[in-house]
Amino acid sequence: MNNIQLLTEPIAPPNITKPIELYIFIDPFCPRAIQIQSIIRKLLVEYDHYFSWRYVISTQLSSLNSLGRRTKGCFSGAQLDISHPAFPSIAIKAAELQGKRAAFRFIQKLQEHTILNTKDVQYYSTLIEIAKEANLDIDEFAADFGSKETARAFQCDLYIAHEMEIDEFPSIVFFNECIEDEGLKVSGLYSYDVYVHILQELLNDELIKKPLPTYEELFNRFHTLTTQEVADIYSITDQDAERELKKRMLQQKIERLCNDKISLWRLKI
Repeated sequence: MNNIQLLTEPIAPPNITKPIELYIFIDPFCPRAIQIQSIIRKLLVEYDHYFSWRYVISTQLSSLNSLGRRTKGCFSGAQLDISHPAFPSIAIKAAELQGKRAAFRFIQKLQEHTILNTKDVQYYSTLIEIAKEANLDIDEFAADFGSKETARAFQCDLYIAHEMEIDEFPSIVFFNECIEDEGLKVSGLYSYDVYVHILQELLNDELIKKPLPTYEELFNRFHTLTTQEVADIYSITDQDAERELKKRMLQQKIERLCNDKISLWRLKI
């Protein structure tokens, strides 16, 4: 595993209440973002009593300066239909100002439309629609989107990625509760067992799995999942997962969203 390395200099993460902190570096438009999400969700289901986590948005941009000159910190009227590759990342940071749960709902909706290709998420007006779907405070979201606080948060993510020499997405940096220790950087994508092994090595103890949730509990937590995610979480075949999901669809508990390439299953509210 050549892409696993200690950071050359210790970088202190925020105050940690769980023994391990994960910095998850993603580019929202990278196909691998969906794959790492599946791994993170299984880790959360089985071992979230051992770690806390945060996404660090690391979009690759040709010019942030041109974006700043174009938007001038506000969005209204005729500007509603402007688009830019950075807008989804900025929108995520704006959603985070309403709390971690709000941001999580927004990211789920954003990825849902990205996977199914149902909306062009680079448009500001589309991001407003997605914020509504995620039950965010729209006035607050619109104000935060062009705010200095959101710009600083986005720039902070880019700075962290630069300081930690993140040059591949996704990447995860593991920190333990001793802030003097170096972080362990894992660049690229590996099998689920690799991440579990790293957790165990950092804790220097045998990991204890949490009991698997019911399907209802799983969908109440994540709202939208792929067939593959469900199969991975319950360690069953895709065919068995689809059979169980279809049962719950017939019971009107979930609904199926699909295109030619993928199926998503969403909690029916």
